[in-house]
Amino acid sequence: MTGLDQDNTTRCGFVAIVGAPNAGKSTLLNRMAGTKLSIVSPKAQTTRFRVLGILMRQQTQMLLVDTPGIFQPKRKLDRAMVAAAWTGSEDADITMLIVDARAGMTDALRAIATRLAEQKRRLWLVLNKTDLVRRDALLPLTAELSAILPVEHVFMVSARSGEGVDDLMDRLATELPLGPYLYPEDDLTDLPDRLLAAELVREQIFLQTHEEVPYSATTETEGFEERPDGSVRIDVTIYVARASHKAILIGERGSRIRAIGEKARRELGRLLGRTCHLFLNVKERAGWDEERARLRAIGLDDAS
Repeated sequence: MTGLDQDNTTRCGFVAIVGAPNAGKSTLLNRMAGTKLSIVSPKAQTTRFRVLGILMRQQTQMLLVDTPGIFQPKRKLDRAMVAAAWTGSEDADITMLIVDARAGMTDALRAIATRLAEQKRRLWLVLNKTDLVRRDALLPLTAELSAILPVEHVFMVSARSGEGVDDLMDRLATELPLGPYLYPEDDLTDLPDRLLAAELVREQIFLQTHEEVPYSATTETEGFEERPDGSVRIDVTIYVARASHKAILIGERGSRIRAIGEKARRELGRLLGRTCHLFLNVKERAGWDEERARLRAIGLDDAS
């Protein structure tokens, strides 16, 4: 079915997934899509830019926009991330506020809810990680948020286990606006392969290093060369703010960078469905998180 021959029974719309850092937004997107589209780690502020997941459900094309966690920005990078989150919400047909039910009401959550209320757009409340919380503790949290936000629907889910996610997707499929599909039905994301490669390397940096290293590093795909045998050579540069972080990433005799590359290569090959030859290079570049060119390279618009 193409945009030319779809009749008025098809639906298509944008759904923004917003919330505080570590609420489980990327895990929910990946669960709904049935594959990894957005990188996930236990650390907050893993997602840095909007990631679009394209999901078919019944006669509906749901365009799920995973946004960076909203927090108080300090650097140019932070400001660009938060701006991307709010823009994702403002452009959406439906905004889903994802809440870590285990954390409950926090100052950050209250601030996000208050600003969302000012947008006067369609808002759904999704309490995540409800498998880790007593049910009687969820009602006061729901009531408190509903007093701030004009919420259309409330869902209680576990993005980790999948509990409640099917009900959420079924309701989205019936409530997005009528209209033709905007993407081919077999597309999963609009994320370019080059950006996906850089993100998978960055995910491994989050998973395999600790403390401040992941937040002081960025990844850029410098080369993406198709080979005659159908494989692809990918060159990714990792920029870090300090020499000590470069040493940590490389590891003793290159052990850490090999491990990062090996796991990222396997994941990338699985997602792209072909053999990937991944080469990593680490460069020290102090202040990269204040450079406009670096922010544009990782998919963020400049934010003053």
